[in-house]
Amino acid sequence: MIYFVIALIMFLIDQGTKYLIANSLTIGEQIPVIGNFFLITSHRNTGAAFGILEGKRWFFVAITTVVLVGIIWYLQKVKNSGNKLLPTALSLVLGGAVGNFLDRAVSGEVVDFLQFNFGTYTFPIFNVADSCIVIGVALIVLDSLLEIRREKKHQSGREHEEQV
Repeated sequence: MIYFVIALIMFLIDQGTKYLIANSLTIGEQIPVIGNFFLITSHRNTGAAFGILEGKRWFFVAITTVVLVGIIWYLQKVKNSGNKLLPTALSLVLGGAVGNFLDRAVSGEVVDFLQFNFGTYTFPIFNVADSCIVIGVALIVLDSLLEIRREKKHQSGREHEEQV
């Protein structure tokens, strides 16, 4: 149950921040937070990450529905495994995916507002849901690497026992 609570908290933070931005700033309006490096910038995205596949609303709704069902199924499968990292990661991905899914399904666009500039390069503007998804996926990759390491250690332990 805790993992669904984590997903809900991430979803609520995402939706709350998007609501504040959408109702407080006009599109394109910027608020410097750390000089020109980090700005709150009101932006709308009708595509996927980095604005790819713009205007494909129903494609994203359909794909996200399948992904959400898969995440919930897998989270149910692994939540009692004793491994805390993987279900926590899935919770972050779930909360972020539901946040962006709701935006796309209701309005056809996602509210983005976190902008980082690195000299003359501006990283694509994103939101809390995007952050949850990226952090969650990074933790899934980390968990996979740790699992490979655990399997190798376990296998070498068995080989050592067989030699003795």
